[in-house]
Amino acid sequence: QVQLVESGGGVVQPGGSLRLSCAVSGNTFSITAMGWHRQAPGKERELVAQIFKSGTINHADSVKGRFAIQRDGAWNTVWLQMNNLKPEDTAVYYCSADLYYTSGDAPVVARSWGQGTRVTVSS
Repeated sequence: QVQLVESGGGVVQPGGSLRLSCAVSGNTFSITAMGWHRQAPGKERELVAQIFKSGTINHADSVKGRFAIQRDGAWNTVWLQMNNLKPEDTAVYYCSADLYYTSGDAPVVARSWGQGTRVTVSS
């Protein structure tokens, strides 16, 4: 298992920037991918950006060109750089870690979540 702690949320005006951080601890060797998700009031949680162990990166169409997911080489920290923020980006942002490991002879695939950090974009 891994533990995830997000930080960096806050209130920002439209057009502004924020950098979210996700501190990772625990069995980081089991991580196959990490992501940032968000959940706006009354809406389902959605994937914003994902980065794989291979280096492949995906961003949701709604944030392409504005947001960028980054990580250090050891999976200790994952960041989400958010530029040109819009009111529709207002949400609680969650960090996730996809894990693969074995328990005895059995493969285990799991996802860990952080507690979330709130981002509000408002004038």
